Amino acid sequence: MKKKPGSQIKLKKNVLEQELCTGCGACVGLCPYQVTHADRTVQLFDCDLQDGKCYAFCPRTPADYGQIRENLFHMDDFTPEIGAVKGYYLSRAADSDLRAKAQHGGTVTALLELAMSEGVIHSAIVSSWNGKLEQEGRPVEDKKQLRDYAKSRFTVSPAVAAFNRMTDDGVQKVGVVATPCQALALAKMKTAKIPGYTKAESLGLVVGLFCGWTLSMEKFQDLLKQYHVSMEALTGMDIPAGKNILELRSGQRVTSVPMAEVDACVRTACRYCIDSTAEFADLSVGAARFGGDCEEMRGWNQMIVRSDRGKRLVDLALAKGVLEIREAPAQALQDLKNAAAVKKSKALKNIVEKSRSAKNLLYLNSDDPVVQKYSGGKKKRIK
Repeated sequence: MKKKPGSQIKLKKNVLEQELCTGCGACVGLCPYQVTHADRTVQLFDCDLQDGKCYAFCPRTPADYGQIRENLFHMDDFTPEIGAVKGYYLSRAADSDLRAKAQHGGTVTALLELAMSEGVIHSAIVSSWNGKLEQEGRPVEDKKQLRDYAKSRFTVSPAVAAFNRMTDDGVQKVGVVATPCQALALAKMKTAKIPGYTKAESLGLVVGLFCGWTLSMEKFQDLLKQYHVSMEALTGMDIPAGKNILELRSGQRVTSVPMAEVDACVRTACRYCIDSTAEFADLSVGAARFGGDCEEMRGWNQMIVRSDRGKRLVDLALAKGVLEIREAPAQALQDLKNAAAVKKSKALKNIVEKSRSAKNLLYLNSDDPVVQKYSGGKKKRIK
């Protein structure tokens, strides 16, 4: 009888060679066979393990999304556009010093600091530049250091690999700041039924980041050269609301790059992603979008509370005055849903074109009600 291909072979054929790899790091740090080089996932050795965790945890391998949702969230909270919504807020850190250092409102860092102070988590995995000016996941055990990592970078960080490498003592709880693909990988870990695998029990909190795409490091470096901005001098990046540009900050200098040029640097895998709000996180945070004053919006976040765990932390943050909450305009949530729906429709169109099939949708199940809703197929009722 012909032997079935092992997990690593399937991962290479169905994900890496198809340019679906997000660089999340879910397959790295599990064994010596998978590593990250630059912003690419590389297989160093051959492995014939039939049911490896590398394939099981990858966010671009098939999974039962409905079952994952039911395991992690209350289905009464579910929306097809942006996943579970237990609460929706405009928020910012109450600490003005933190807001000054943060990307927008500082909500993520404020929540991580509180979670560490209260023992909800004992460490947090955030993204940081390494000595090669590449992003990596970095465990932080001192909450005073969290503010050093409060800026967003828009390039891929294999943050899940850092979680995989952490010692599994069954006691210390870890928080992870995750993009949508990373949050999905962590959700697959939490719901996996793999004999002997217990590491995901140490996940104490997953804070998701809104994300439309990440940049290819090689292409992005070429773009920076065109604008005479060095990677070493880069101190911040932002996409101001209402402006079709990417701002690059280096010291006091601000360079504006048209999004048409930025789009050419987007990783191919991002064009096949249907999640822009980290739907599988405990709570998700992004830049605020409301009103007409761009500078006012820079100081606020949108926050979606998804799980019971996320709600408990936000309730605690409000009780202790760690967060400030602003009433969201009635249209703000609908605008967010509309934007997420557009992302889903575009990604599904790309997936159909790539797979040349309306049934074989790469890593997605064509029977999933969300997929059916946004792919134009016959809709199934979402329970």
